[in-house]
Parts: sequence; C-alpha cells; structure tokens
Amino acid sequence: MAGNWKMFKTPAETQAFFEKFRPLVENSGHCEIVICPPFTNLAAAVAAVKGSNIQIGSQNIAWAKEGAFTGEISGPMLNAVGVSHAIIGHSERRQYFGETDETVLKRTQAALEFGLTPIVCVGERLEERESGNTEAVLVSQFQKGISGLTEQQFAKIVIAYEPVWAIGTGKTATPEIAADAHRAIRAQVRDKFGKDAGDAVRILYGGSVKGDNVKTLMAQPEIDGSLVGGASLEATSFASIVNF
Repeated sequence: MAGNWKMFKTPAETQAFFEKFRPLVENSGHCEIVICPPFTNLAAAVAAVKGSNIQIGSQNIAWAKEGAFTGEISGPMLNAVGVSHAIIGHSERRQYFGETDETVLKRTQAALEFGLTPIVCVGERLEERESGNTEAVLVSQFQKGISGLTEQQFAKIVIAYEPVWAIGTGKTATPEIAADAHRAIRAQVRDKFGKDAGDAVRILYGGSVKGDNVKTLMAQPEIDGSLVGGASLEATSFASIVNF
C-alpha cells in the first residue's frame, strides 16, 4: 500500500502526520507500507518512521548518478537520506514534465542500480480509453518503458496501473475495469519474462482509491495493492486503506 503525497506538506506537517499514522498501522503486517513525500520532506519522513514498519519513497529519481542536471535528484542522494522506493513515470510527470517511456526505462534502471525499488507507473488517458485503445497504450508503455530490463532487474520492480482519467477526478475504474487492465499488463510480463514472473509481479491500482472503495478493488485477485494520492495525506484516511 503506497501513498503518493505529490506536492503537499512541509517537514513539520510530515512529522505530525507520522505521529498520528504510526500507531494506526503498527500491527499491519499483511502488506508493505510505503509513503512518498516531496523531496524536501524525505529526511523528516525517514526520521519519523525509524524503527517502524513504514518505508519511505521518492516521487522521482534522476537517471544519472551525478552531473549537470539542474532540478534532478540522484539515486546516491536518495540512498544517503535513507529512501527505499522511487515512483517512476507517474502520469503527472508524463503529462506536465515531458516524461517518456524511454526516460522511464532509464530512471528505472538507475533506481535498481542504486538499490531502490521502482514503482513504475503505466496507464491510459480518457480519450485513449474512449477510443478503445487502453490495451494498446499499456502494451506500448510496457514494451518501451519496462521490457528493456533484464529478468533479474524486472524481478525487483513493482508496477502501478493508474488510469489517468481516474486520478484526482473522483472517478474510479470499476474493480472489473481495473482487473482487466492488470490482466493485460500481466500478460505482457508473461510474454516477455515468463509465467513465474507474471505470477510474482505486484501490480498496484492507482486512481481515486479511498477507504470506501478499497475493499472491492482489493477483492480482485489481479490487484495486489494500491497507489493512493489524496487519501494518503490524512493519517486516519490512509490507515483505513492500509487496514482494509
């Protein structure tokens, strides 16, 4: 169960969140819990979860180790702060900041090189769904953004399916729509990396996940977890999702 805070909260607000959140999930051993705050809050978040069952991830990672890349944050920098995961290729990165399937692959390889677990995002826009191109989009994003990994690299990643039309809109893909997309992604994995990899890979659903719909989503065998946006900003709200 992963929370993506996007561009919200200060370090002080981060600390206050975890003071409230930690006791609510301290007995939640059924899943991994990862929260991805903005870069400026990572140090505060890592300090706040020390000794707990909560892990901290970043919302992006540079593909280079260091160099003239103004505004980017590298794997070694994230290692130094104590981060364990990195979200890669979120639809907002693709939509607003020029992220492509090719840069997603490079960032994923960098995360793996520096020992971070990549949460690699794929998903279609509304017009792509309405024109019947959902599967073609997912296949293309997989082929260009993920299939360039080796089998050993692929075994270490998590995939997140996030229909762009359901992010921050209040619209949620029905559990059946989400499961269909997860099946299409898993089929790509089996074709490229084999049946065992297809069975083992964890595919999260992201798109207006809330406490009142998480149970029906998670009832689908194809859905292995959630990547939660707005509902992860409030401690009791996200705890109710973790403890569905």
